[in-house]
Amino acid sequence: MKFDRFEEIISWQKGKALSLIIYKEFIVCRDYSFRDQIRRASISIMNNIAEGFERKGNKEFRNFLYIAKGSCAEVRSMLYLCIDLNYLNKNLTQKLIEDTIEISRLLPGLIKTL
Repeated sequence: MKFDRFEEIISWQKGKALSLIIYKEFIVCRDYSFRDQIRRASISIMNNIAEGFERKGNKEFRNFLYIAKGSCAEVRSMLYLCIDLNYLNKNLTQKLIEDTIEISRLLPGLIKTL
């Protein structure tokens, strides 16, 4: 698997889509610390994939992919709180949880190719 740009990486694309949804859905959330944390964690997924790719070393890229995977778990954990706190529609929240699971499943495959 050869990529010329990080934008070609599916897990980056899915991380970006997740970040956009989270940004839009939490725009009016008045729990500022929660809102800011889930936004930062979601952006961390795509940014760590991009940063690791640009480092041009497989070892460093792998480390950044593990960080992205951890950020993905953080977002998923916070989404479970969203359900309990009624911050988002339950169906949307479940879809976002499934998106984080999908991204988390993609990252180890990418790690193995390095």
